[in-house]
Amino acid sequence: MSCNNEIELRPFLVHEVSLEKNEIPDGVQMIEAPEFWKESDQGKGSVVAILDTGISRNHPDLKDQIIGGKNFTTDYKGDETNFEDNNGHGSHVAGTIAAVLNNGGVVGVAPSTKLLILKVLTGEGSGNYDWIINAIKYAADWKGPNGETVSVMNMSLGGPQDVKELHEAIKYAVNEKNIPIVCAAGNEGDDDMTTYEYDYPASYNEVISVGAVDTNYHIAPFSNINEEVDLVAPGVDIQSTYLGSQYAKLSGTSMASPHVAGALALVKVMGEREFGRKLTESELYAQLIKRTVPLEYTRQAVGNGLIQLKYMDKYRELVKFIQANF
Repeated sequence: MSCNNEIELRPFLVHEVSLEKNEIPDGVQMIEAPEFWKESDQGKGSVVAILDTGISRNHPDLKDQIIGGKNFTTDYKGDETNFEDNNGHGSHVAGTIAAVLNNGGVVGVAPSTKLLILKVLTGEGSGNYDWIINAIKYAADWKGPNGETVSVMNMSLGGPQDVKELHEAIKYAVNEKNIPIVCAAGNEGDDDMTTYEYDYPASYNEVISVGAVDTNYHIAPFSNINEEVDLVAPGVDIQSTYLGSQYAKLSGTSMASPHVAGALALVKVMGEREFGRKLTESELYAQLIKRTVPLEYTRQAVGNGLIQLKYMDKYRELVKFIQANF
């Protein structure tokens, strides 16, 4: 199979580009990641594979987070060792997942997690299905310098076609290798709760499909709605790393997906420490969904709700208070 330029970045908005930031981004705070860092060791030991446009390898918030990478595209004359970002999208996604905590710039959801960067889209934001498929298989079988394996994959990309070979690669990673795959639900939404929009790979049942909300807990008008949406995360005016040493505010379900990928990196560390063993993909998914808060929308719009990592702890504290006082 060979399909050229049929999968691509979903349309996203760039609101602002700047040189300096010193903050925990609103999205990272909104999902309560900093409150969850102690029990999850900031995601230390996890590896997130990012299938995107590459990464800004010398960015001060990203350079020490990269454990490996490969270029699957024709960019840089097909040099497999050059996975430098020539678009900006991949660097933004990477920062939301794991920008380092260094008292400057921005910090990601899981700042001690390592990143495997798989460049599958060109600087124009488009790619070949074969590139994506090969990258998924590569990530599923990847071993790091110390025997590390991929904990989570993030794909903030999509296309309109249901491609059998793509689906098979995803099933291999999820069902055989127990790796959760987090995907952006898509940005074709028309702000109508009664019409459904489908995007692939997000619409495959095996992946975790993420829609977008703003900081007021309102569904983003561009966020796709369908029966396969699993949950939502912040995706409007998201501050993160960008090309060179810059920072940018972007909007799209592409920005929501990495919040969930980073959250899964944290949940994996916490869960495996608590259970004393490796967790399966379905167990990790269950642990993730336990940490969602229902919103006043249909299940097709927001799935199980908004990811909030400390929700279960707060619920338990409330139950204890009620039992002790009433």
